[in-house]
Amino acid sequence: MKWRFTSLFLLAACQVASAQWLDLPTPGVPRTADGSVDMTAPAPRTRDGLPDLGGLWVATRVTGDLPDSDKYLPWVREAMKAHTSNFFSDQPRYNCLPSGPSYLTAGSTSTGFRRIIQSPDMIGILHEDQAFRTIYMDGRALENNPLPTWMGYSVARWDNDTLVVDSNGYNDKTWLDRRGIMHTEALQITERYTRRDFGHMTLDVTYTDPGAFTAPLEVKIEVVNQADDELLEYVCNETSRVGAQWEGDIEEAKQTAVEIDAAILSQYVGTYQGIWLGNLVTLEFSLEAARLKLKRDGIAIELVPQSTNSFDGSNGFAFVFGTVKDGVATAVEEVHVSGGWSFPRVP
Repeated sequence: MKWRFTSLFLLAACQVASAQWLDLPTPGVPRTADGSVDMTAPAPRTRDGLPDLGGLWVATRVTGDLPDSDKYLPWVREAMKAHTSNFFSDQPRYNCLPSGPSYLTAGSTSTGFRRIIQSPDMIGILHEDQAFRTIYMDGRALENNPLPTWMGYSVARWDNDTLVVDSNGYNDKTWLDRRGIMHTEALQITERYTRRDFGHMTLDVTYTDPGAFTAPLEVKIEVVNQADDELLEYVCNETSRVGAQWEGDIEEAKQTAVEIDAAILSQYVGTYQGIWLGNLVTLEFSLEAARLKLKRDGIAIELVPQSTNSFDGSNGFAFVFGTVKDGVATAVEEVHVSGGWSFPRVP
């Protein structure tokens, strides 16, 4: 069969050369009696008494107006539909371009790790793909007519124990999240960072863009500290080699879809888990109206059957079921451009 992959690029992590660093505990971290990180310890503070937001973080939960809202203008909805149809092939990250605003909502499997470096006059945010962001705290104001850039311009101030960041100057080539929510160059973003304790921080974000939304989007992002881990380098390499390029879209996949008997599909129903990019991934397959359904880490993925045991997914991955024992599949292989990743069935 002809696989349709979501990755126009290859991501290479320097994990072998740096593996010894991953065994080093982060110094100065509060710990419990057994030596593990005390995530509920009080949030650290700087010498001048302000919350210290420094550390390695990743977003774990996004709620609010992303990715679904009734505030999107029609053209934004049409763009999202087109992105879904072509397996998100024009996502900036998949084309080796900076992700801009979507770094805020990115999770651990989508270059979402970020290191915050804090000083009195400036905060820096470093990303896995070597992009960076500078937030100025020296009293300057945002420009009224900035030159559009991928990462925008940011200034910040303290509101008691909450850091308030205002940003503008984004070009219109970036998305707000991986589902393809578009915006115009009039986009303005306000972020409010509140570190609740050592291990947890809440990020309240407001996106304002009259050219894309009927009202400001309100989003809450839960961010978790990643002490005892490191920000490893991911390098994006564009390639046009066969097997690592975009091939077709979901509508084309549907043209080659096959019908599968419900009795066969029932063998695949169940929960499967495996590790991908160092993170636990959960695949939940169910059967509804003689159709196999999938939720990947809680996100619904449309499946298009290409053979009795292989399916194209609307997220650009393929899913191939292997050995069937006692009437159920023992594992499913999630196929990316990087190869197949086997996820065993769990009880």
